[in-house]
Amino acid sequence: MSSKTNKKFFWLLIAVTIILVTLFYYKQSIVELIPSLPISFQVDKNLIYQIILSSAIFYVVYLAISHFISSAITKSGGKPGDIKMLLGLWRSIVIFAYAITITNILFGGITFVAALGAFSGLFLGWSLQQPVTGLAAWFLITLRRPFRVGDRIFLPAWGIIGDVVDVGMMYTVLNQVGGTVGSEEPSGRYVLVPNAILFSNVIINYSGQAKTAQPYILDEVVVRITYDSDWDEAERILIKVAKEVTGDIINETKQEPYIRSDFYDYGVYLRLRYMTLAVDRPRIAHEINKRIFKEFQSNSKVDFAIPFVYSHKKGEKFFSKS
Repeated sequence: MSSKTNKKFFWLLIAVTIILVTLFYYKQSIVELIPSLPISFQVDKNLIYQIILSSAIFYVVYLAISHFISSAITKSGGKPGDIKMLLGLWRSIVIFAYAITITNILFGGITFVAALGAFSGLFLGWSLQQPVTGLAAWFLITLRRPFRVGDRIFLPAWGIIGDVVDVGMMYTVLNQVGGTVGSEEPSGRYVLVPNAILFSNVIINYSGQAKTAQPYILDEVVVRITYDSDWDEAERILIKVAKEVTGDIINETKQEPYIRSDFYDYGVYLRLRYMTLAVDRPRIAHEINKRIFKEFQSNSKVDFAIPFVYSHKKGEKFFSKS
């Protein structure tokens, strides 16, 4: 905080403190100065004095602690947004305590305490429902571990995919996957998921419960070939490339890549399916696609099918002649 702001706060605090001391030591004189109210609005002057004194005390405490909070956050390198949020919380606490104090002064006694207790119980039961549910979810997640820090999870109801960064008492923090790009790669944007919603939503764990150091999932790369391509040669290329790129994964999982196929209007879909790292899926798919492309370009037995042109290579020859 600037020195100018500090000076203003200092003189304001001194002035309010002087008023507070005056109220405390000259109680009788001040009470006598309070004008009498009409009979229909008759109120004990001592009550008015207590309200004025309480207001002054709350104001001094509010100013002092607000200044302390602002100074502490500034010295620790905090941002103005941090100061604003904490001061808002502190202000709400002071206002709530002040309202209870004034109500107690005006309507003191057992009746007020009983009413306050009933209201507080009702309010706490309503307001703490989600936090208590969140705490219970945190306890069960920590105990049962359906997912762990480092796992990639998907919340279908919310359309959120992310890598688990932290599992706190109230929130699970995810490093969002996608969101800023059209791919399953960490974006660096953190998402705070309330633990309470984990009780009532389906969670898909990409990492599963694998005992290996790296969790694996099934992925596929789809290649469209023409009807006059050598099918066996195309399969050989796809399987060879998959083995080259994912050889270490095959050794870990003992699952070989394989092919599945579909016919469509302009050729055949060859679906290369292989095990891949759950958190490194886009990079591995990119490497496989690039190698398949280079292999097809240098092999006369296979060709890519593209819409409206029966064959990429034959279409190229046709258009070059015309």
